[in-house]
Amino acid sequence: MNCKKIFGTLLLAALAVSGVSAQTVTSKAAHSKAHKQLLAKAAESKDQIKLVDKNTYIDLMDDLEPEIDIFTEGWNSRSVNPFKEAEVPSSKVIDVTGYYMPVPGKITSNYGYRAKFGRMHKGVDLAIKSNDTIYAAFDGKVRLTNYEAKGYGNYVILRHPNGLETVYGHLNKHLVKPDQTVKAGDPIGLGGSTGRSTGPHLHFETRFMGYAINPSAIFDFANHTTHTDTYTFSKKTYTQPRNFAPSKNSNETVNPYRQATEVASSYTVKSGDTVAGIARRYGMSATTLRRLNNMAKTDAIRAGQVLKLK
Repeated sequence: MNCKKIFGTLLLAALAVSGVSAQTVTSKAAHSKAHKQLLAKAAESKDQIKLVDKNTYIDLMDDLEPEIDIFTEGWNSRSVNPFKEAEVPSSKVIDVTGYYMPVPGKITSNYGYRAKFGRMHKGVDLAIKSNDTIYAAFDGKVRLTNYEAKGYGNYVILRHPNGLETVYGHLNKHLVKPDQTVKAGDPIGLGGSTGRSTGPHLHFETRFMGYAINPSAIFDFANHTTHTDTYTFSKKTYTQPRNFAPSKNSNETVNPYRQATEVASSYTVKSGDTVAGIARRYGMSATTLRRLNNMAKTDAIRAGQVLKLK
């Protein structure tokens, strides 16, 4: 046996004695497992740091004043009603203190169904002279100024912290810009007769999440005040006005959701009355009034005739 063979035999014998084999020399699997364990520990440490940072951030946020989200939903919408897909509560108490009458003029056209046009009049019309100053009804922020030729003309929409939006239509000129903050009583426009209008007046709406509330349910326009410090919105009564005049309410049962003309359950037709006019006075459509009285569309009314209202 030559020297090379002797050396090779001795090397193999030595490796055998030490327990090392070809498999242990090339132990990539074992190395990979250990490497993965190290990476896992590192990842856990990294995640713990992130979690600590996140919790610290949450704690800091708890100390901050929450953002008023009344000025977020539908804020950039160009629509008068940006809440079409919103979930509206069945009732909501709304603070109406801190108000300012948008104009001192009296109502020239009430909220309600207009048979002539076959649609709802979703606000009240208030008497003004051309270029009279129009004022913000509550503190708030301008959501939209726009022009609509076949409707509101030049109009302004304000959103208020109490949850309401107010609409001011037929203006000659805007005096505010979108995103501008206003206080109750600030000038927001000059009144006029732009859009679908037959003469100078302010079309004024009060809305809650898209629901056009009868402004007379909130404001006592004759006395330039609000009926009460709060108004409770309800999907059942939001179209109805309120009247707190002592002569219109019984001491035993006070029902403010009515006008003087809504006390009776029937009406005696007077000379010159029309079905549409009577229906509008009582906040219903002419179709509803006819149905209550079993009248066909072609049936005429006569003075002295008694019509059911309920």
